[in-house]
Amino acid sequence: MLSGMTSTVGIAAIIALGMLMLALLLVSWRLWKGPDLPDRVVALDLMAVIVIGIITAHAVLTDDAVYLNVAGVLALIVFLGTTAFARYLEKGTRE
Repeated sequence: MLSGMTSTVGIAAIIALGMLMLALLLVSWRLWKGPDLPDRVVALDLMAVIVIGIITAHAVLTDDAVYLNVAGVLALIVFLGTTAFARYLEKGTRE
């Protein structure tokens, strides 16, 4: 069961989870309706950051630090993907 439900930090984590879910819904709309490719990639990057926030809030609620390792690895992978896409766009505009 969730151990941090009754504390102030647990309540703040639940509120944060609600706001992150709303943000995820709004960003998925931008991903669907984005006018061009860079807008969609930025939306995907933001979705990954929101998922990292959700994982972190879940780690606070369950009082399990293993999830923080997952969030850290996901952050590194997202950073590498964003960097690779930026290099791809830069090489495409030079030619």
